[in-house]
Amino acid sequence: MNPVLMIFIDGVGIGKKNYQFNPFFKYGFKTFEKIFGEIPSLENQRLSKNGCYLFPVDANLGVEGLPQSGTGQVSIFCGMNAPKFIGKHFGPFPYSTTIPVINDSNILKSFIDANKKAFFANAYPQVFFNYLESGKSRLNVTALSAKLSGMRLNDVNDVIAGNALTAEITNERWNKNLNYKLDVMSPENAAERLLNIAEKNDFTLYEFFLTDHLGHNRIANEFNQIYSNIDNFLFTILSKINSSNLTLIVCSDHGNFEDLSVKTHTNNPALGISAGKHAEKFAEEIINLTNIKPTILKYCL
Repeated sequence: MNPVLMIFIDGVGIGKKNYQFNPFFKYGFKTFEKIFGEIPSLENQRLSKNGCYLFPVDANLGVEGLPQSGTGQVSIFCGMNAPKFIGKHFGPFPYSTTIPVINDSNILKSFIDANKKAFFANAYPQVFFNYLESGKSRLNVTALSAKLSGMRLNDVNDVIAGNALTAEITNERWNKNLNYKLDVMSPENAAERLLNIAEKNDFTLYEFFLTDHLGHNRIANEFNQIYSNIDNFLFTILSKINSSNLTLIVCSDHGNFEDLSVKTHTNNPALGISAGKHAEKFAEEIINLTNIKPTILKYCL
């Protein structure tokens, strides 16, 4: 087995060295400072230290306008230039003509078709399954990729059993907003759970989308907790990864969170991080969003 773990973080780019509007500089970010020795910026976009690599990923893909989640995520998970295909950036959900592409060539399906074990580590609350049962089907690219690939989506029982994670890492928001009574996990324990899951599969995907919400100023009252959670989560992942076996790719679909002077997406390069077995090759060969899937398949399928 040659396992790979993809952590997809929505809306995080590499921005200016700005202590007022770039939260990484304003508040500090342990993952960058302790793993890489410094915070990335447009002036210093590539960092490497102790087998970990940080690099820019072009999200514009030669198309004018601000990159969006729908086309950006199709480009990542299907390895095709979705904004060029439809003639514009589009989101947050996938454009209708890209759905057949997702059905045929998403990365989860690629592993499944090769008789490999693919796993989408996110769990969904009951309200999500109620939405599906009502006949509605508007899903983001990650959930749609899993569903179209015939995968069972995880629910609260999988979280309780230790086989999945909530999208907000710690379970706190499920308890507060959805009236669950789950044990609250530390970001560190959640990271260790994800690493254990990844060791059992050929390809594991985990999605974190709250960074994009923070960038749009949707949940500003939860900023400090969410920011701390994702920092401690990533720091633990990078600190405890089994580099001799597992390959990690952290990626995003567009910039947003790195520039809080605006509530829109940005044209900044998306954040890329690699660590583990094939980390150096990933950092060298992933130049834009469309390179992520083929590079994973090249070295890990």
